[in-house]
Amino acid sequence: MQKMLRVIANTLKGGVKINGSRVVVSARSFADLTPQASFDIKRCDLHRLDEGPSVQTVLTREDGLRYYRTMQTLRRMELKADQLYKQKIIRGFCHLYDGQEACAVGIEAGISPTDHLITAYRAHGYTYTRGVPVKEIMAELTGRRGGVAKGKGGSMHMYAKNFYGGNGIVGAQVPLGAGVALACQYQGKNEVCVTLYGDGAANQGQIFEAFNMAALWKLPCIFICENNKYGMGTSVERASASTDYYKRGDYIPGLRVDGMDVLSVREATRFAADYCRSGKGPIIMELQTYRYHGHSMSDPGVSYRTREEIQEVRSKNDPITMLKDCMISRNLASLDEIKDIDAKVRKEIEEAAQFATSDPEPPLEDLCKHIFYNDAPLEVRGTHPWMRLKSIS
Repeated sequence: MQKMLRVIANTLKGGVKINGSRVVVSARSFADLTPQASFDIKRCDLHRLDEGPSVQTVLTREDGLRYYRTMQTLRRMELKADQLYKQKIIRGFCHLYDGQEACAVGIEAGISPTDHLITAYRAHGYTYTRGVPVKEIMAELTGRRGGVAKGKGGSMHMYAKNFYGGNGIVGAQVPLGAGVALACQYQGKNEVCVTLYGDGAANQGQIFEAFNMAALWKLPCIFICENNKYGMGTSVERASASTDYYKRGDYIPGLRVDGMDVLSVREATRFAADYCRSGKGPIIMELQTYRYHGHSMSDPGVSYRTREEIQEVRSKNDPITMLKDCMISRNLASLDEIKDIDAKVRKEIEEAAQFATSDPEPPLEDLCKHIFYNDAPLEVRGTHPWMRLKSIS
């Protein structure tokens, strides 16, 4: 097969005629590219574990291109959200994820779609990796009827199958995630729940209560702290007496992972999922990552850190650039392919933004719908005491 592809490629090097016109075909064909390559990855810091994830992994060309496209989609989607927010088309709270793409993509690559995931309000990336189209995410941000939550949730409240959404109360999703893990254990389906929170939520008391219950009942829960170095206007060093978040479970084993490397995150997540599925109970992962925007769109993000710091991370440790460079240097992809993916992603994001700004807003009569999951319709008082709306599911 490889030989046949090379013959075809060599035949096409001079170009082919279509309807009498000569079309130039790139001299480099897919047959020249490597189907897979081995990579060394950074060793994880361990807590209460004798061994951790492997320090070597294999990346296939197919997986690498998929990871790159997904991360580039997340990046472009968040940059478009930034633009729409500044144009006052997106209103309310909006917490962007650009810089942290390797976390979402690596986690999804390490678990199954039948596994479960719950996160805080920085949720756009996970909404996409859980299978929601970009246009539904963008439409939800602009409060339109075609949004993933019918325009009622906005930036902080998006949901999908086996994805229990962005949650607005700091840290409150962690005990909910432990509850989902309890359901996984109870139903005996060998599934796990990935429960995410940020470094800013790591000092919440309810998180330690959830740790305790999960450890007592050996729940299949992967607690993941996305440590992006800053809470709401505060560095981790100013907010936490101990910044070793992977040790915070004390009696629960932990891993500290390079959250800017999608392969490191993937291997650590696979390790953690296998640990939970084996019946050993919960495990904690700390992903050391970085966000380029401020805490939210109301936070410029440069009053407590310098622009030079942000630029240095962008230039030396950007997750998308690092994956692209690795793939090209190891002959897993060509620069032309990468450029083609970039162009297609930009087109997809522009079309999604067009939909998000042209789709109708939900009508007033939809205000009280979906209050209950499947109960009979009931009357709900609406925008004034004399107005009553039907609530249907």
